[in-house]
Amino acid sequence: MAGHSKWKQIKHYKAATDKKRGALFTKLIREITVAAKAGGGDPNGNARLRTAIDAAKANSMPKDNIERAIKKGTGELEGETYTEVTYEGYGPAGVAIIVDAVTDNPTRTVADVRHKFSRLGGNMGATNSVGWMFEKKGQIIVNAEGVDEDSAMEAALDAGAEDLRREDEVYVVTTLPNDLHAVRTGLEAKKLKIEDAEIAMLPKNTVKVEGKDAETVLKLIEALEELDDVQKVWANFDIDVADMAGA
Repeated sequence: MAGHSKWKQIKHYKAATDKKRGALFTKLIREITVAAKAGGGDPNGNARLRTAIDAAKANSMPKDNIERAIKKGTGELEGETYTEVTYEGYGPAGVAIIVDAVTDNPTRTVADVRHKFSRLGGNMGATNSVGWMFEKKGQIIVNAEGVDEDSAMEAALDAGAEDLRREDEVYVVTTLPNDLHAVRTGLEAKKLKIEDAEIAMLPKNTVKVEGKDAETVLKLIEALEELDDVQKVWANFDIDVADMAGA
């Protein structure tokens, strides 16, 4: 989405909290564990697990850590019992927000998420209060340096993608959720540099946010992402990169 992919670029430059190795590894391990629990430990038959493993490898997670997380998910090793929970709400300027979390204590997690919303100008809503504004897609971020848009589009469509668009210094490729891995493999075969690939909740429409509202929205998103139990935060804001850099 317009807001989210720009936000990801800014987070890279700001070295945001969730990119600190320890915190990031915790989130990646939890995702591998719940993916294996939900769909089995074979990544060839579990697209979600395959995506989680790809993300872990991209962030230099040791193979042993990955294998242990899978075995905890399948029950071969003892481990925490995690529950997947999703919260929805609104931020400043009517920005719709979805929070995906994995937790061993849902009571604690909902209290933490509600506190962040209320402290930073938002409010939590009921289930599907904003979920209908989003759709689940595969999203791949491709480095655009040295690659013209026509060539990138051809490579993406040949690989089975739904669409590609240029956004600042990257191309944003969208796919059906189950096609994410195959499209990524196809793009890599064409020597395109993949910066990120994930199953994303993309907004059907975006809300333009500027000034003080933009600053507060970004603080809320970052505060939610910093919570230990939170895996991903999705929002339908559209904020200029310049406003993000100043936040």
